[in-house]
Amino acid sequence: MICQNAFFIFVYIKTSAIMDKFLIVGLGNPGEKYYNTRHNIGFELLDFFCKKYESEFETYRFGQISKISIKGSKVLLLKPNTFMNLSGKSVKYWMQQENIKLENILIIVDDLNLPLGKIRFRARGSSGGHNGLENIEQALDSLEYPRLRIGIGNDKNSNQIDFVLGIFNSDEYDIIYSNFDLISKSINSFILSGITITMNNFNN
Repeated sequence: MICQNAFFIFVYIKTSAIMDKFLIVGLGNPGEKYYNTRHNIGFELLDFFCKKYESEFETYRFGQISKISIKGSKVLLLKPNTFMNLSGKSVKYWMQQENIKLENILIIVDDLNLPLGKIRFRARGSSGGHNGLENIEQALDSLEYPRLRIGIGNDKNSNQIDFVLGIFNSDEYDIIYSNFDLISKSINSFILSGITITMNNFNN
């Protein structure tokens, strides 16, 4: 009887792990004119991450989706096509559609207040003035979701809207792109080990 109970416990734990789902969202704006802009760093990173798993994005409702598996966990990579200011509509839809827990969502976003290429994980918090995060907070009615901020630098002598919608120059892109592999490892860490361990290991 003990062996039988142990077997059922093992099956339950293993099945629970396999059924765990994650939604990794890269924020940006759809369309070629926004390609390689600072505001679209979330899209760029997810494209890189998707290729590492030899997957591709397909167009679905409210965004482009790539479905991958990481050590038994189902992972949806999402690039919303609702434009930055309405990102919450896409995030909420796919969160409900796939029945994904709030703590298993990771929003990847550009950050003017971090040096170029630096990253910062947070388990919760305010939008910090970012329109995409602000709309997600409104849609989910919560600040309690993990986010990954990627530094895009700042030019305080220029208009901030023009700056974030501007294109990375070649030197800036080299700095950003050289960190993509490390950032991809940090996303794996979030999926496999959770936000707390990931913050401790990757916030720089």
